[in-house]
Amino acid sequence: MPQTELDLAYGLCKRINAHHGKTYYFSTLFFPPEIRQSVHALYGFVRYPDEIVDNPQPGDDPKRGLLEYRDATRMALKIGSSSNPVLAAFADTAKRYGIFEKYPLAFLDAMAMDLTRSRYETFEDLKTYTYGSASVVGLMMCCVMGVTDEQALVHAHDLGLAMQLTNFWRDIGEDWRDRQRIYIPQEDLRRFGYTETMLANGVVNDAFRALMRFQIARAREYYASADLGMASIPSRCQLPVMLARHLYAQILDKIEENDYDVFGRRARTTALEKASALVRLRMSRAA
Repeated sequence: MPQTELDLAYGLCKRINAHHGKTYYFSTLFFPPEIRQSVHALYGFVRYPDEIVDNPQPGDDPKRGLLEYRDATRMALKIGSSSNPVLAAFADTAKRYGIFEKYPLAFLDAMAMDLTRSRYETFEDLKTYTYGSASVVGLMMCCVMGVTDEQALVHAHDLGLAMQLTNFWRDIGEDWRDRQRIYIPQEDLRRFGYTETMLANGVVNDAFRALMRFQIARAREYYASADLGMASIPSRCQLPVMLARHLYAQILDKIEENDYDVFGRRARTTALEKASALVRLRMSRAA
């Protein structure tokens, strides 16, 4: 059967996910097919503006590009389609699963913050950013999976936050080198006696190790909260969500194994470790 334009749009989102989000993509393979394509559409939707903001091409105006994408998103959600294939797939998914407009717009608000803000004084300040950049992605996933329990939504929010914090701690060196951004709260830098100058020079000392132990423990608290909501996810969707949760949390383990050197060594899971995590989860669910 010939592919429709919508089929091709979903296929593009799948390729974007496979290229940019390897750990996340591996987890998505275990969703039911109709859910899986919508998860790819969600990934495509969030990756597109992320590229506008973080990797603009020469001559591009990220602010203008983001505003145009926001307008196109609102129109796509209104009419249920778009000439932008990523938005066409996302609009179809949003209509199919009743994704509230406030969620994608909150995500785009967070992307706009990256254009004007590179420091956060407190953790509560940082959470104003992570709500849009990560937690609403978990809430949109709940729409797709059919999770409606209010308490389960709290745990989905926390899973998005935990995964975002994991990305932050893994990418400290990259965020500084490429964009001069620091997501570690300023109050925490002062508390542990670690300076921006040290960070800029990639210093891994006792102060930095103590700082990272604190941040990793904080992320693990949110993973623990997320675990409390797993039972509320429909059984056919539990495995991929649990797999993503465990693989991302393993990145924290890797940071520790690398003696907290997030400047010269990238914490990542191997293909064998991904497969092992899948086997362990399948065995624990079968027991």
